[in-house]
Amino acid sequence: MSRDDRSVTVYSSGRGRICPGCGQPVGSCNCKKQVVLPKSDGTVRVCRSTKGRGGKCVSLVTGLQMETDELNKLARHLKQKCGSGGTVKDFAIEIQGDHRELIVKELAALGHKARLAGG
Repeated sequence: MSRDDRSVTVYSSGRGRICPGCGQPVGSCNCKKQVVLPKSDGTVRVCRSTKGRGGKCVSLVTGLQMETDELNKLARHLKQKCGSGGTVKDFAIEIQGDHRELIVKELAALGHKARLAGG
């Protein structure tokens, strides 16, 4: 591989900072906008987890095929129904506390195929 094959323009005085992935100016870059959703079988799984949280329990909602904005709206709705906090991480909704049954009922009411997972 020669040096010319590895060189990538990262700044141009006429266009400013250049994205090394697509070669477009950073303001109109399409590389970061293309989000790949995780594959799912269509079933939303709700489980309880305590790993990495100092023994505190959270309800995890996984398997949702949604964009980030829609996922945040659904997480906000579920947090309000459960009356607790939570967050969205890696296309999974984490709700503080064990609210699995309430979350499954609410997701079913919203038209999702949801079920309890884990022990």
